[in-house]
Amino acid sequence: ERGTMERGERAEPLTDAEREIIQNTWVHVYENCEDVGVSVLIRFFVNFPSAKQYFSQFQDMDDPEEMERSVQLRHHARRVMSAINTVVENLHDPEKVSSVLALVGKAHAVKHKVEPMYFKILCGVMQEVFSEDFPEFFTAEVQMVWTKLMGAVYWHVTGAYTEVGWVQLSSSAV
Repeated sequence: ERGTMERGERAEPLTDAEREIIQNTWVHVYENCEDVGVSVLIRFFVNFPSAKQYFSQFQDMDDPEEMERSVQLRHHARRVMSAINTVVENLHDPEKVSSVLALVGKAHAVKHKVEPMYFKILCGVMQEVFSEDFPEFFTAEVQMVWTKLMGAVYWHVTGAYTEVGWVQLSSSAV
């Protein structure tokens, strides 16, 4: 049951206290955004190699150290982290969050043809890396709040897929 974001089930809005928890913990992550972003993507691509198919410059790389040197990977890591930063900075403004994530979703659906399932996986990998790299901030309570945020991120992104007419949302292509 948990973790399956069906389209009908609207993402739970965050409370003020939860928003504050996200913003306070994100500060520590974002200070190290390039390194953390690269760690996230490397773990993502090592554990889910099929995700590399969308990236011409490193789709044939298997070595994490080689991936780490990829300019394209570093650039994408920065973009991912800055998108999350925009979301976190605008948690008080649901319209803004929604429009930022709709743009991300549309680009990945229309331009890159990325299976939406990869977003769910990436959200999970992000949380894993954050809580391993910053265990003192990512307590059990904090992790629960981040799970809620990531659920909302996934909900908004897949909403954009539906809007552009992406047919198959529950893919087993991974």
